[in-house]
Amino acid sequence: MLATTFLLGLLYVVFTAVLIVLIKSAVLAILVAGGLLFAQYWFSDRIALYAMNGHVVTAQEAPELHGVVDRLCALADMPKPAVAIADSDVPNAFATGRSPRSAVVCATTGLLRRLDTDELEGVLAHELSHIAHRDVAVMTIASFLGVLAGLITRFGLYAGFYGGFGQRNGDGDGDGEGEDSTALVLVAVVAVSAVVYGISFVLTRALSRYRELAADRAAALLTGRPSVLAAALTKLSAEMAQIPTQDLRHAEPFNAFFFAPALAPGFSLSSVFSTHPSLTQRLEQLAELSVQLSRGA
Repeated sequence: MLATTFLLGLLYVVFTAVLIVLIKSAVLAILVAGGLLFAQYWFSDRIALYAMNGHVVTAQEAPELHGVVDRLCALADMPKPAVAIADSDVPNAFATGRSPRSAVVCATTGLLRRLDTDELEGVLAHELSHIAHRDVAVMTIASFLGVLAGLITRFGLYAGFYGGFGQRNGDGDGDGEGEDSTALVLVAVVAVSAVVYGISFVLTRALSRYRELAADRAAALLTGRPSVLAAALTKLSAEMAQIPTQDLRHAEPFNAFFFAPALAPGFSLSSVFSTHPSLTQRLEQLAELSVQLSRGA
């Protein structure tokens, strides 16, 4: 995770420096980067909760769910986040929020129907680990560079297509040398942004997979029952295959938040560049932890 984070930071510095050189405006580069980072950092959690039809529930509305969260927060010695339920048959859970004191942990109705209390505890311990380690903020900041590079690539292509990349009209009017220079700058910005987007995409996916494994480990150690978390993972993976493809495709954009990725059958880029480790990798880690804990006992 340290190596991946370092590479993302280095990529960010290089990309910003190239933008400053090419557009010759440090102020503009900083304003664009800062504005997008602020919006993504402060509002991504609310957008995710709204998009998944999630709503905060009280202890009276969901006593069992609140009871599990209360026990886990007491064990972890952390502030209790807001508790929410999303009206979705896709069995999953996610955590949002930039800090432990402004966080929300959300379970879907499909998850609550399918898991017993012990399995639910393991899943929610995983999500609370994300909150305790500020993973939402980490991944938001890490993915910001890719978002910025993608936007610049798209806007640059639009500007090039509509402006003809500086091509002169048939009358031959205008400063041809100036137009050629502008076109070269635009092409350079688009090319650099596209490369940065591709590298950032791969690095953030790798970082996300590391964070998921770390959350699995923390949840298993917190509950002391890695096998229960493994059982929940296995059950949810099997249940996911029974969900209609349309529902899975609707949930796929939020896989970075989910406990288990919602992947529709067949080939997709989501399955190649996944935000989560494979089920086999997660189960192997939990099996190793079970052995370690049993030896320690």
